[in-house]
Amino acid sequence: MAESSTTAQNLPSTGLLLVGMGPGSVGAMTLEAVEAATAAAHRRYEAYTALWPDKELNLLEQTIGSIQRVMRPEVEQPEELFALASTSLVALLVVGDPLQATTHVDLQLQAIEAGIECLVFHGISITTLVTGAIGLSNYRFGRQTTLTYPYGGWVATSPLETIILNRFTGLHTLALLDLDPTGLGTGDQRPMDPSDAVEAIVLMREKIEQGLSEREFSNDNPSDMMMKEALHSFVGEDVHKIRVVLCSDMGTGDQRIVSTTVDGLKDEAGGRLNCIVFPAATGEVEEKALLRWAKE
Repeated sequence: MAESSTTAQNLPSTGLLLVGMGPGSVGAMTLEAVEAATAAAHRRYEAYTALWPDKELNLLEQTIGSIQRVMRPEVEQPEELFALASTSLVALLVVGDPLQATTHVDLQLQAIEAGIECLVFHGISITTLVTGAIGLSNYRFGRQTTLTYPYGGWVATSPLETIILNRFTGLHTLALLDLDPTGLGTGDQRPMDPSDAVEAIVLMREKIEQGLSEREFSNDNPSDMMMKEALHSFVGEDVHKIRVVLCSDMGTGDQRIVSTTVDGLKDEAGGRLNCIVFPAATGEVEEKALLRWAKE
């Protein structure tokens, strides 16, 4: 049973195909991905971790055949997908690369455990596209994160803590922006825009600062002590002045890159889908590369 990438030749008659759509256009999909999706009897578009422009999605449908949109419940509880895949060939279309999200890796593992052949057709991922596009060294990126909406008044601080720790250790951070204000993944999505991101960052900063004096760190845990030092150092910093690079609609004809500050994000309209890079200290070539995106 295949667990890795394959070719579109000699596809099985039944099974699940995880098909990478790339960043946002039919032209950016691999030929094998298009061929595999065309060969499938059923095509499902996973529309809650990322989105394509409607124009391109319509063009893709004209190219490969009808597509049905599915949301979080259908992917995380895949009984219906597996029932189809047990008797026919099903393609799950995923924006970017199909194995960049833990959700899809888990789906792949569940399919294998259920005895369903699962083949992968990789696509261009935002995680590799952004780093090269803006000119920062891919080797100097730390753990990536997602800036989330406050859900029901709850503010998660872990995204900002990831950024703080990365910057403290000299690593850049790619922060994806949330798509779903409800956190349910069932629809009614509203991709986070730059001003939403500023609000989320400020709320996380306030919560971290308010709780830092009561937070316990283990002296026996080096990682814990490093986080303590990083957070205490960050509290003295003006979060509004932190440099960021806003990347909008990457990999499409509407791609836009702007180097600004957290405060400056409030003046940026962004695009259909945005992400933000938080640079750490930059080398000479990196700094020169970033200057290209500074607003005049």
